[in-house]
Amino acid sequence: MAILPILHFPDPRLRNPAQPVARVDGALRALLDDMLETMYAAPGIGLAAPQVNVSKRVIVIDISEERNAPHYFVNPEITASRGAEVFEEGCLSVPNIYENVERAEWVRVKALGRDGKAYELEADGLLAVCIQHEIDHLEGKLFVDYLSELKRSRIRKKMEKLRRHTL
Repeated sequence: MAILPILHFPDPRLRNPAQPVARVDGALRALLDDMLETMYAAPGIGLAAPQVNVSKRVIVIDISEERNAPHYFVNPEITASRGAEVFEEGCLSVPNIYENVERAEWVRVKALGRDGKAYELEADGLLAVCIQHEIDHLEGKLFVDYLSELKRSRIRKKMEKLRRHTL
């Protein structure tokens, strides 16, 4: 397993929609394992493949305190949602920035698991928010896109300044 470099906003590669996965094989499982290790090291609770510059519709999530209950989503698709709630969100691609975002309070998602088998999951609360946030990454969308242009511009400038100081 390896820790992968995470792309940071406003990197244009984060805007590219991810491609569907044709089949779950050993190479994809290795990617899932690397993504999980990267997410835990960051530390975070969710990571989408485009954040590590891999254009595949793949997500890992673990909202457990113990970091021992990972969810693997290959080609995830939200098939139903309801309600609305506001959560303070952050993102490994937009480090140290947290803003309130409104999302569905409940979702049903279908996906393939790490084993390649299809499954459905119903989620609410933090897990539902995390699923929606990570699926947005697969579409080339970031949580900052839900904010006003002024807030997004300020965050972009802050991130560009941070990048210049770390190079």
